[in-house]
Amino acid sequence: MPVSRRGPLRPLLALLLAALLVVGVAACGSDDGDDATAAAGGSGAPGKITIAYQAIPNGDLVVKNQRWLEQAFPDTEIEWKLFDSGGTVNEAVVAGSVDIGLAGSSPVARGLSTPIDYQVPWIHDVIGRAEALVVRDDIGSIEQLRGKKIATPLASTSHYSLLAALDRAGLSERDVEVIDAEPDDIYAAWTRGDIDGAYVWNPNLARIVGDGGRVLITSEELAREGKTTYDLAVVTNEFAEKYPDAVTTWVRAQDRAVRLLHDDPDTAARAIAAELNIDPADAKAQAADLIFVSAADQAGPEYLGGGVGRNLFATATFNQRLGQIPSVFEQQRYLDAVTTRFAEAASK
Repeated sequence: MPVSRRGPLRPLLALLLAALLVVGVAACGSDDGDDATAAAGGSGAPGKITIAYQAIPNGDLVVKNQRWLEQAFPDTEIEWKLFDSGGTVNEAVVAGSVDIGLAGSSPVARGLSTPIDYQVPWIHDVIGRAEALVVRDDIGSIEQLRGKKIATPLASTSHYSLLAALDRAGLSERDVEVIDAEPDDIYAAWTRGDIDGAYVWNPNLARIVGDGGRVLITSEELAREGKTTYDLAVVTNEFAEKYPDAVTTWVRAQDRAVRLLHDDPDTAARAIAAELNIDPADAKAQAADLIFVSAADQAGPEYLGGGVGRNLFATATFNQRLGQIPSVFEQQRYLDAVTTRFAEAASK
């Protein structure tokens, strides 16, 4: 599939179009059916939960592979839908086709600025070395990217980090040819020689490095300069209000995966490897490039208790300054969208 070129506001326009398409339609990823818990006040689980996930080597894949949600909700259909990036997850949420999803902090900041009616109950991971700017071996610095073709999924955390890296080097998006492509297409374009580099995440980052790519900067380095990125969970406000116990159970499963990643990384790696169709050793190495935080720690002020909300506001402001989104709300909007409620309940 060839890579495509799009303007920076294309993802936002897609979201607005999706919103128009669902006006007047009572669309929701969950299927209430005749569920008794809904009639009893909605604190249990619906007949169906639809989850948007991505091919990222974190605890979400462990939960999926081990079928912990299916075990926790024996009378509920659990549907897992694979997405390529957070921008497409945002579109699916707007369309009402998912209840819970994984999206990077940049697309979540954009989504809250649209605004999309969802909240952040969980941090899948703090992105470290798992995302990076990788280029052809003859490119030795970010300054040398002027006029080069660099691929990244628009509206993703990688896109945000690419803009931050360019800004850091005194360049802008206008100084390079930014190619919009999803991760698998980026790798294909790299192998064909169609691009000079990419800002992308594992497992495709590892594949490009394995093919001779040179890493110029990682998201871990940018985080040290205040540009921290996360893979976040989002849950629609409607689902969280109707089924809070189900969200807590979902968070509890994610916390269990974090403990497994910390205490038994080999077992966790085998589960991730099965989902990504890669070697367990590679899965373990890629997972090690991410930072996983327990529910108890996530509930603190550094994370869901304030830090993530401030990060989302700063990310939205940075995107606005660079012309990626037209406007942002006051910081309180982003702080209010991040909740400690479910992490606190899951850690007890």
